[in-house]
Amino acid sequence: MPGCRCASCLPLPAGHRRPFEPIVDDVVRYPFTEPPAGYRAYGGGRALVGPDGRGLLCLPGGESVPADGPGRYDVVLMDLLDGPERLGELRRAGVVDAATLVAGVWADHRVRSEEELARRLRLWGAVHVRDGAVLDTRDPAATGPRPPLRPPMRAPMRALLLGGSRSGKSAEAELRLAAEPYVTYVATGPSGAGDGEWAARVRAHRERRPAHWATAETTDLAGAIRRATTPLLVDGLGTWLAAVFDEHAAWEGDRAPVTRRCDDLVSAWRETAQPIVAVSDEVGMGVVPATSSGRAFRDALGRLNERLAAESEYVALVVAGRPLEL
Repeated sequence: MPGCRCASCLPLPAGHRRPFEPIVDDVVRYPFTEPPAGYRAYGGGRALVGPDGRGLLCLPGGESVPADGPGRYDVVLMDLLDGPERLGELRRAGVVDAATLVAGVWADHRVRSEEELARRLRLWGAVHVRDGAVLDTRDPAATGPRPPLRPPMRAPMRALLLGGSRSGKSAEAELRLAAEPYVTYVATGPSGAGDGEWAARVRAHRERRPAHWATAETTDLAGAIRRATTPLLVDGLGTWLAAVFDEHAAWEGDRAPVTRRCDDLVSAWRETAQPIVAVSDEVGMGVVPATSSGRAFRDALGRLNERLAAESEYVALVVAGRPLEL
C-alpha cells in the first residue's frame, strides 16, 4: 500500500501495486455498470458476460456472488486474502469448476511478501497476476500458443507439518486446505470437558476453520484415513498418540499395542486415496523427559514422525508461523 512501511510493502518498488482496474476485450472497464451492446452486467457491475457467453466475476472482500448472474464463471478475480475458504464455497456451489481461471487480486500487506502470496495462491489453485497481465480464456487451437496462466500445481497426497508448541503449524495446515470445497477435520484430542483452558483452545480452533468443513472426533485414525471420501486434516498426531497410550494403559505397561497402532497408521497413510495434511509435534528439540513414560512417548512420537515423513511428498517444520520445507 502506498506509504506503508510494513515488512510486506517497504521492500517493493514504487508503483508495484496499482489500483484494481480490469478491462475486458479492451472495451469494458470495471465496474461493469454500463456495458456496451452484446455484454450483460450482473450484481451492480461485479459480473459480466460477453458476446461469446463467457462470464467474468470480480469479487471484492465481503461481497457475495450476484444472485442474478450465470451459474458458473470462466474467470474469477477475487480477494483471496480476505478468506480463501470463500473459494472453497464457490467450488461447492459450482460457481467455480476445474475449467475456471481464478486469480488473486486486491493484494496488500495482509501477506508478508510477494513470494508468500504466490505460494498461498498456488495452494488454493489460483494464479498470481502482475499489473498489466492478460488473462485469455479462448481456445489455444484458435488463438495460437500462449504462456500458461494456471500454475502447474499438483497438491501433495500426503503433507506432514511439524512444529513446537504455538508454532503456527495448525494454522498452516488449515491454510493449505482452505480453498477446498470439501474437507474433513479429524480431531484426535479431548473435547475439553471439565478443563476450561483446553476447551478455549478447542473453541478457537473451531472458530478459525471454515464453517463448511466436516469434523470427525476419533482416535481410529487409520480407519478414518481408509474411509475418507474428502481431503483430511489431522490435528494432531501427538494428541492421538497420547490417547493410544491411554487406551492401552501403555504408560507403565506393555507398549507393543502402541507399536501395532502406529504400524497400522503408517500403512493407511501410505495407501490413502484422499489428500491428507497432518500436524504433529516436533519432539527432538526439548529437554529429556524426567520419567520413563515421558521418554517412551517422546521416542514413539519421534519414530512415528520419521516414518510418516518418509512416506510423504511434502514435509515442513513450522517455526514462528513460517514453514521451512524439509
